[in-house]
Amino acid sequence: MRIEQLAYIEAVTRLGSLRRAAEELHLSQPALSETVRNLERELGVDLLDRRRSGAKISEGGRELLPHIIGVLDAVDRLRQAADHQHRTSRTVRLGTVNAATVPLVVPTIRAFRASHPVTQVEVVAAQEAEIHRALLEGRYDLGLVNYLQGDDLPPEFETTELLRGRAVVCLHPGSPLAALPTVGVDDLLTEPLVVMRPGYVMHRYLHRLLAGRTPTFSYSTDGAEMGKLMVAEGLGVTVLPDYSVAGDPLERSGALTWRPLAGDGTEVVMVVQRRQSGSLPWAVRDLHHLLVERAAAHRRLPVTSADGESAGGRHTR
Repeated sequence: MRIEQLAYIEAVTRLGSLRRAAEELHLSQPALSETVRNLERELGVDLLDRRRSGAKISEGGRELLPHIIGVLDAVDRLRQAADHQHRTSRTVRLGTVNAATVPLVVPTIRAFRASHPVTQVEVVAAQEAEIHRALLEGRYDLGLVNYLQGDDLPPEFETTELLRGRAVVCLHPGSPLAALPTVGVDDLLTEPLVVMRPGYVMHRYLHRLLAGRTPTFSYSTDGAEMGKLMVAEGLGVTVLPDYSVAGDPLERSGALTWRPLAGDGTEVVMVVQRRQSGSLPWAVRDLHHLLVERAAAHRRLPVTSADGESAGGRHTR
């Protein structure tokens, strides 16, 4: 016995004929009739009175109708209770490469908290490959990852673009490079360089930018947040998307600044991804919506470095 079989009997009773029920349910009349016959055989009761003029609910069907309606009502209450549970107590898991923590992730979680006060949000910093594995396995609900302009997107995920920006040089205000309006590759090689570990898109970007050339000294770290902390402590410079640096608390406090990167116009794109298959719980849908909404608001903000230089191009899209 299936729920849709009971729903079909309810529709035939309510509409007065098999034909009208088939039209409302967008089924062929023979398909609807055969589904009802299967239920009749299972119950051992003729639910429909079939005549040349058409098929209607039988007397036996009318006697069972209160029980059918009761089952349908119970299923509806179960669905409502499950939806309420998703809205009130579910843990939402967000994997992120931590490239836009301040302008995007933190404000989004703050807004989500206001509308879902008892829903737990688990934010996990990870590399792109791990985020993709966790999404496919159902361990993460949403994933925030970066791509370079022209990259192919994996077809097994639904992908929504959030932010698009340029790579910039993140540096300490006391760095000699802070005196320059823009920083070129030759300038970059004169300073210790904080490099993202393999597996991050900015590692791939920097490898391509340097084209085999090596800096005077380099560090390797996980994620933009640790990279910015190392820069703020004067350990070197790093290259990040502008949306990862502009407006960061370390920048606002004067602990770090940034300059446009000369000679390269490659765009870096941040997206939110989820599995193609399966329905999203209400809380996850809401978090996804808030990420998109916050990203749209952020794109409308002017982004300039401490000396007024613009990253260029990001807010015209």
